[in-house]
Amino acid sequence: MIRILFLCTGNSARSILAEALANHLGEGRLLAFSAGSFPKAEPHPMALKLLAERAITGDFRSKSWDEFAAADAPPLDIVITVCDNAAGEICPIFPGRAIKAHWGIPDPAAVDGDGQRAAFETAFDQMQARIAALLELDLASDGQPLQRQLREIGRFEGATDGATGAAADR
Repeated sequence: MIRILFLCTGNSARSILAEALANHLGEGRLLAFSAGSFPKAEPHPMALKLLAERAITGDFRSKSWDEFAAADAPPLDIVITVCDNAAGEICPIFPGRAIKAHWGIPDPAAVDGDGQRAAFETAFDQMQARIAALLELDLASDGQPLQRQLREIGRFEGATDGATGAAADR
């Protein structure tokens, strides 16, 4: 099983969606976690609402990336930042030999009012497309080819192609 950590600053929206989708779509191939450099007190209510509406369940909580840098933390295979702030921060040293990549997605929690629901749906769809593409990779391989493929997935903007389920780059 591949262990993957999704990082964001607040660990309340994008990284929570990524953790949930990776565990849900990964069907036992992935064990996903999320964390933040400065975690919020709790996940964003709209993230939790969207996951519940799509029947994706889990024990979602905002947590510090320090939990995953502790000596007794599980070794990680992949670490993916999902916000530009976290990508620019100096991450702690995580156990394992994690391959790192950046999948920047605009912060839906930064949108107020009527547009917030749509922003969360867009972030969800983008993350779902990226997770689907990740699951198409040979995750048992390591090194530069896998890192290059993960970085390429980070450039996806679109949703999945309904006919094939493959990620589409719009």
